[in-house]
Amino acid sequence: MLLLTHIVIALSSILYTTYLFIFPTQKKFYVSYALIGSTLVSGTILVISTHSPLLSSCEAGLAYLGVVFSGLIAARYRLAHAHTRSE
Repeated sequence: MLLLTHIVIALSSILYTTYLFIFPTQKKFYVSYALIGSTLVSGTILVISTHSPLLSSCEAGLAYLGVVFSGLIAARYRLAHAHTRSE
C-alpha cells in the first residue's frame, strides 16, 4: 500500500510540476514543494521498511529529483520572465 501511495505521489509531483511550468504562480510552488517532500519521505520509509538495496533506490530518487528540479527551475525562470515583461 505504501508503494502504491509513493508511486501516486511521485507521478502527481511530476504532473504538477509540468502544470506549474505551463501556468507558473508563486503559490503553486508551495504545492510542488510539498509533493516533493512527501515523495522523499515515503521513499525513505520504503527503503527502511523493505530493506531494499540503497544504490538502486538512490539512482531512481536522483533521477526523479533531477526531472522535478529541472521543471521547477524552468518554471521559476518563466515566472521571473513574466514579471519582468509586465513591469
